[in-house]
This record gives sequence, structure tokens and C-alpha cells, in this order.
Amino acid sequence: MNQLAKTDLLILDDWGIPKMAAAQRNDLLELIEDRHGLRATLIAGQLPIEHWHEYIGEATLADAILDRLVHNAHRLALNGESLRKRHKDNLDAEKPRS
Repeated sequence: MNQLAKTDLLILDDWGIPKMAAAQRNDLLELIEDRHGLRATLIAGQLPIEHWHEYIGEATLADAILDRLVHNAHRLALNGESLRKRHKDNLDAEKPRS
């Protein structure tokens, strides 16, 4: 936890998969509290922000975590087709047909 708290940029990828357990919520709150206002945290995922409270679970911890994560955040909402799907489609098109 100390190493995660001190890293300059923490990236939480695939945010929202799967639902958090109680121990994970507690660890996340501790980590975000240690980093708040000191280090950058990037969260990437497909779960809309309005569903984060439900994803985190327990209301009091969710409020505390989201208060620290969301209120000074810069949001980038991306639209469009998945790059993974587009890449797969391009690879499929390049395969020789038998």
C-alpha cells in the first residue's frame, strides 16, 4: 500500500469490473486518502460515473471515496467504437481466405 500511495501516477484500469468487496472498499479509501491532493490517479473504464456509487457499494465509504476522486477530477468521456473491436476487424480483413 505504501508503494501505491507514493507512486506519482496510479492507474486503475477496467474500473467497475467486478463489484467491490468490503476489504477492497476499505483499501481503496485508505489509498485514495493517502494520495488525495498529492499524487495523480487515473481511472479508466466503461462504467458511467453515475454508477460508481453503486459499484463501490457501502454508501458511507462510497461517499468518502467519490468525494476525493470526483470533485477535483478532469473527465474525458470518449465516444465511438471500441478500438479493440476495430483492431480485430482489421486483422480479420487481412487474413487470407481459403
